[in-house]
Amino acid sequence: MISKIIAEDLINKVEKAIDDVDKIAIVVHMGPDGDAMGASLALWHYLMTIEKEPYVIVPTAFPNFLAWMPGADKVLVYENEKEQADAILLSAELIFTLDFNTLSRLGKMADVVAASTAPKILVDHHLHPAKFAKITISYPGISSTSELIFRLICRMGHYSDINLACAECIYTGMMTDTGGFTYNSNNQEIYSIISELIKIGIDKDEIYRRVFNTYSADRLRLMGFCLYNKMKIYPEYRAALITLTRDELSQFNFINGDAEGFVNIPLSIEGVDFSVFMREDTDKIKISLRSQGTFPANKVATDLFNGGGHLNASGGESYKSLTETMNIFEEALPDYKDFLENE
Repeated sequence: MISKIIAEDLINKVEKAIDDVDKIAIVVHMGPDGDAMGASLALWHYLMTIEKEPYVIVPTAFPNFLAWMPGADKVLVYENEKEQADAILLSAELIFTLDFNTLSRLGKMADVVAASTAPKILVDHHLHPAKFAKITISYPGISSTSELIFRLICRMGHYSDINLACAECIYTGMMTDTGGFTYNSNNQEIYSIISELIKIGIDKDEIYRRVFNTYSADRLRLMGFCLYNKMKIYPEYRAALITLTRDELSQFNFINGDAEGFVNIPLSIEGVDFSVFMREDTDKIKISLRSQGTFPANKVATDLFNGGGHLNASGGESYKSLTETMNIFEEALPDYKDFLENE
């Protein structure tokens, strides 16, 4: 039995909003991850099934290891196809905003989404949603936005419209946003949903292989370089840091997605409960933060790096140099020692 998490009035409002329109845009955050792609493509497949005209638009490219996902070849990447994407967003009759809590997470796409007169529906599981949507479905206690999409479709009475492609996308989002069900995944209802997806026909083992076991040799060499040369441990703070410069990335023919999961590796070291990964990008430092137990990675992301997220999985960014950003992190570690000592 799967509980009715989403309020009944929200279900009715979403159903009416969909019924009243044909052209629907679906947008997600910059640097779309497995959950953003899973939720958006799952919704896209569902809307296609009920004969709507949906479009998925992402601000920046998604990782190559997600390119296999059904419908991924139809996704518009805003930074590459701005003119076409703008036209769709401005003519859309309804816009779904998935897996983010504020329009600033759309980057350069934020202004056109904000300017659109189409009603907006937010479906997300991050804390503190901004008030920009006509309908807000926000449940931080849920492990992934993809799970919320499954619940939403079912509550609207359309479980039978979840085809295999839709189910594969939902599972991919749920799996990736819990690290293969290794964190934020103790709710038994997650496994009830997985059971339903298996009934539809997903091969969860094959999905795992496609996401986690199809990387390049260059990626493995980059991982080895990180662990041997670039990982720093702070035993007194039960913390670890990995950093990579653009030059270092280029040495290993870096492509989008190659560093996925690196931030989790130090957590397998005994005595490390907090891990941070910093990667030098074109105009900023991209920062991923992970933790175990009750240590609030999201508090560090918010306090230091203009970010946020979940207790054990968060992100942020810095517009200072990599060295300056590292210094900010190291100088702040004593401020969080009490949290770490409680682990």
